[in-house]
Amino acid sequence: MKSLKCPKCGNVFQVDEADYASIVSQVRNKEFDAELSRRVAELHERQKTEQELATAKTEKTFQAQLSRKDVELGAKDAEIARLKGELESVEAQKKTELLAALAEKDKTIASLNAAVEKGEAKLQLAVMEEKAKAQQAIQAREAKITQLKTDAELEKREAKIHEDALVKRHAEELRMKQEQVDYYKDLKTRMSTKMVGETLEQHCSIEFEQYIRPMMPQAYFEKDNDAADGTKGDFIFRDYEDGTEYISIMFEMKNEMDTTATKHKNDDFLKKLNDDRNKKGCEFAVLVSLLESDNDLYNSGIVNKSHVYPKMYVIRPQFFVPFINLLVQTSKKSLEYKKQLILAQSKEVDVTNFENQLEDFKERFGRNFRLASERFQSAIDEIDKTIAHLQKVRTALVGSEDNLRKANDKAEALTIRKLTYKNPTMKAKFEEARKAGGAYELPAEEVE
Repeated sequence: MKSLKCPKCGNVFQVDEADYASIVSQVRNKEFDAELSRRVAELHERQKTEQELATAKTEKTFQAQLSRKDVELGAKDAEIARLKGELESVEAQKKTELLAALAEKDKTIASLNAAVEKGEAKLQLAVMEEKAKAQQAIQAREAKITQLKTDAELEKREAKIHEDALVKRHAEELRMKQEQVDYYKDLKTRMSTKMVGETLEQHCSIEFEQYIRPMMPQAYFEKDNDAADGTKGDFIFRDYEDGTEYISIMFEMKNEMDTTATKHKNDDFLKKLNDDRNKKGCEFAVLVSLLESDNDLYNSGIVNKSHVYPKMYVIRPQFFVPFINLLVQTSKKSLEYKKQLILAQSKEVDVTNFENQLEDFKERFGRNFRLASERFQSAIDEIDKTIAHLQKVRTALVGSEDNLRKANDKAEALTIRKLTYKNPTMKAKFEEARKAGGAYELPAEEVE
C-alpha cells in the first residue's frame, strides 16, 4: 500500500499498487504530452530558420556558380576573338606576299620589255625564258595562295566547329548545373537534408554517430538482425541510466527509391512496425520516411500516429536527431517514476515468487508423502505376505513334528517279542543266540 497526500485538503489516503501505478502513468503521460508539444513547437521554429538559411546559402552558391560560368564564357569568347585575329593576320600576310610576287613579276616584265626595245635578240630569247619561268613561278605562287586560302578556310571552319562545340558543351554544363540547382532546391523544399550518394539507413546511421553518439556514448543503436519471428525492423535504439532502461525505440526507414512502380503510403508500414516493436520489447515506434513527398502533413514536422498504434510517430529524415533528443529528455523526466514502479513490481514479484515457492514446496512435499505412503503400504503388504507364508511353514513344521512324534512312539513300542510274534524261525534264532552267548536275555516282559 502507498500513502498519498492531497495537495488541496491535506488528507492522507492509502492506495494499492495498481492504483499507484495508474496515477504514475497518468502524471507521466501528461508531462510527456506537454513536453512533446513544447519541443515540437521549438522544432518547427528551428526548422523554419534552418530552411531559410539553407535556401539563402543555396541561392548564394548558385549565383557564385553562375558567376564562374560567366567568367569561363568570357574567357572562351576572348579565345575565339584571338583565333579570329590570327586568321585575319594570316590572310593579310598571304595578300602581302601575293602583292609582292605580282610586283616582282611586273618588274621582271618591264626589264624584259626594255631589253626587247633595245633589239637584242639574245635578250629577247632570255625574256621569253624569263617569261616562262615567271609564268611558272606565278602559277606556283597562285597554287600556293590557293592552298593557303584552303588551309585558312579549313582552319576557320575548324575554329567555328570548335567554337560551336565549346558553346554547346558550356550550354550543356550550364543546363546540368541548373538542373542540379533545381534538384537541390526541390530537395531542400521537400526534406531539408542532403543525402546524395547514400541510402536513408546510411544517412540516419551517420547522423546518429555524428550528433547522438558523443552525447550518449553507452547508448545501443544497431541494426535489427534478429528475424527469428519472421520479420525485423531496421534499427533499435536503447539507453540506460543506473542500470535501468528508460527509453527504447524501434526505427523503420522507408525511401521513395525502395518502392515499386505502385506508390506506397506511410500507413502501409505501421502494422509491421508495431509488430516488430512488440516482438523486440521497444517502447516507441518511429517510421523515418521519404514516402508521400507531396503530402504537407508529413512535410510540416513530426506526425503522431498514437491514435492508430500506441507511441508511434512518422518523421522526415531531418527530424531524426532532434526527435531522438526530444524522446530522451522527456523519458529521463519520468525515469524516477519508472524506477519506483520497477521497485514496486520487484516487491510484488518477490511475494509472488514466495507464494510460488511455497506452493511448489507443498506440491513436492505432498508428492513425496504420497510416494512414501505408497511404499510403506507396499512394505506392510509384503510383511503380511511373509507372515502368511511363515504361518504356512509353521503349520507344516507342526504337522511334521506330529509325524515325527508318532514315528518315535512307534519306534519305542517296537520289541523282540513283537518282532518274533508268529515268527518261530526268528524266535528260535534268538533262543539259540541267547543260549550260546549267555549275554543276551530277553526282557522280563517278553518272557512267555
